[in-house]
Amino acid sequence: MIKTSIRVFFILFFSLFLYGNIYFWTDENGIKHFTNIAPPLNETIEEFTESDVVFPKQQFKVLKVFDGDTIKVTRVDLIFKIRLVGIDSPEIGFRGQKTQPFSQKAKHYLEGLVGNKKVAIKSYGTGAYNRQLAEVFVGNKNINIEMIRAGLAEVYKGKRPKKLDSQSYLKEELRARRAGKGMWIQGSRYKSPRQWRKDHPRK
Repeated sequence: MIKTSIRVFFILFFSLFLYGNIYFWTDENGIKHFTNIAPPLNETIEEFTESDVVFPKQQFKVLKVFDGDTIKVTRVDLIFKIRLVGIDSPEIGFRGQKTQPFSQKAKHYLEGLVGNKKVAIKSYGTGAYNRQLAEVFVGNKNINIEMIRAGLAEVYKGKRPKKLDSQSYLKEELRARRAGKGMWIQGSRYKSPRQWRKDHPRK
C-alpha cells in the first residue's frame, strides 16, 4: 500500500455529495485515481468546501444522451449518469410504452448541445437511480437553462436543491411559455412530464 503523501479531494465538482462522495487522489507515481467507495487509509486528507473549489477545470466527456435531462459522462476510469438538476424534460417511452410529445426533440437538442463534448459540472448530490444531480456547463453556457430556454424542458415541479438558483430557471420558463417555444406550442394540450409519469407508470 502506498504510504507516501497523497492528497484526497472530497468533492466532485463544486460541493460535497449528499450520498456517497467520489474521491480523487494521486499516488507516488503521479497516477490519478477515482473511487466512490472510500479513500485510502492512513493518508493525508484535505477537504474542500464549495467556496474553495473552482471545478470548471475538471472536464468530463459526454458518452451518451439518454433523453432531454439525463446524460452519461466519463473522466479517466470513472463513468456515471447525471440527471440535469432543476429541469424536467418530456418522457421517452420505456420498453415500448407511449412516448410523450417533444421527447425526441428534447433528446436531439441536448445531443446537439453536449454530445461528444467535454463539460464542467456543478453537483447538488445524488438523486433517484443513483444519478448525480447537477448543472452542466459547456464553456460559460448553462445547459440546464438552455433546455428550458428552448422550450424543451420545464422547471422540475418536485423538491429542488436549496442552493439552486430556481428563479433563473423559472424566469426562462416563463419566457419560453409566452413565446410558445418547443413543447409550449401545445397550449392547453400540454402535460407536464411529472403528470405524464403518473399517467404512464413504468411496468
